[in-house]
Amino acid sequence: MKSPYYFIITPDKDRRYDNTIEIEGMDFITSTSQEDFKFSNRVGIVKEVPLNYDGEIKKGDKVLVHHNVFKYYYDMKGKQKSGRSFLKDNTFFVDETQFFAYKQNGSWNAYSKYCFVKPLKKKDYFIEKPGTTEPLVGEMKYINSELKKLGVAPGDIVAYEPHSEYEFKVEGEKLYRMYTNNITMVL
Repeated sequence: MKSPYYFIITPDKDRRYDNTIEIEGMDFITSTSQEDFKFSNRVGIVKEVPLNYDGEIKKGDKVLVHHNVFKYYYDMKGKQKSGRSFLKDNTFFVDETQFFAYKQNGSWNAYSKYCFVKPLKKKDYFIEKPGTTEPLVGEMKYINSELKKLGVAPGDIVAYEPHSEYEFKVEGEKLYRMYTNNITMVL
């Protein structure tokens, strides 16, 4: 089964939500809310690529997807439903605007116009700053081809625009997904 326009994916570990942690061999549920986007699974496995697709994504790759891809929601009558991406049996249609990175050969790569920045821990200054991370500064983690052409490399410390942080947990690490044009300078 192939689609002319969509990637066909399944959720990683065959689970729509990433709401458990393992402690001493036992799984504990950290949230029972299906509405909270923070606990929806954001990793999918590509089962099929679109017909005549000739890009870098291959069957079997992992992809980081939008938080609404696997989520359930409740309609006006309170009935549980799947979102517009749902096909059947834990299988989903995803277009190129619904995923942001892919993993091949053990390493993640940013896709299209997206990049990923790791926030930096807050430094001590004379002026107090809120939060635990440096505001608007981070380490470039996964870059796209456009940033490569501009001379940006993984590990570079970059500044970015306010309110451009879209938080992801990638293999246990907190990262912000951004657009190329959200990066304002290399420090």
